[in-house]
Amino acid sequence: MRGKDCRRLGSETESMSDLTGRRIIVTGGASGMGAGLVRALPEMGASVVSLDVEESVGGKIAAEAGATFVRCDVSDEQSVTAAFDAAVDVMGGLDVLVHLAGIAPTATAIETDADLWDRVMRINARGTFLTNQAAFRHLKGHGGRIIDFASGAGMNGYPRKGAYAASKGAVLAWVRTCAVEWGPFGISVNAVSPMIWTPMYDKTRSEMTPEQLSAHDEMMARTIPMGGRLGDVRKDLVPVIAFLAGEGSGFMTGQTFVVDGGRIMTR
Repeated sequence: MRGKDCRRLGSETESMSDLTGRRIIVTGGASGMGAGLVRALPEMGASVVSLDVEESVGGKIAAEAGATFVRCDVSDEQSVTAAFDAAVDVMGGLDVLVHLAGIAPTATAIETDADLWDRVMRINARGTFLTNQAAFRHLKGHGGRIIDFASGAGMNGYPRKGAYAASKGAVLAWVRTCAVEWGPFGISVNAVSPMIWTPMYDKTRSEMTPEQLSAHDEMMARTIPMGGRLGDVRKDLVPVIAFLAGEGSGFMTGQTFVVDGGRIMTR
């Protein structure tokens, strides 16, 4: 390839991670992957509004990143509607929703009671449904991106996290349905299935016995070809979200982008 062509290709590649002018809502922005994205996306030129129920922590993270924080309970329809309206008012519109808010409590299938099941479904599945509908109302006139967070648990199940796995299976089915119905409006709907080290994962590890933790780490080392452990938010996840939120992903919808170092492949 000639030098001029290389320079042009390099410029086009750089533009794929340029989010200048993109107006993005990130849910779950007070911790973990959400907090990492709230910090990173403004650096790429995006206007970002972070939504979370944790106002003090979420507000601090957003302020430090040059983003805006709006309190939102993703399981409550009125809260979601009000938060999205406020975010759109702040940014002057909406181009992308990145929906991460969720919980993953631990319980075996037989120990999962109805209250736990309902709480997980309310936040993870109903929250996806409500936030996606709210985003659609603001995107349908000009198109945009919806990026929902799923999980390998939703594809393969996950011992001791059955309600979480079921809720993420619901997210995957919802994403595929919306991709078909909302494509004619110029809205792409995709899922990301990450295996990224977060405080939620630290909590999961803390709930294991020493024997369980040792077996878990041995299994991770054996089944994740890329490094033998979970990935890093900034290095491994942010570039994928930047691509999906940008211009380069416009002809991709209904897909699940697995960011897991090859874990699903080895199952």
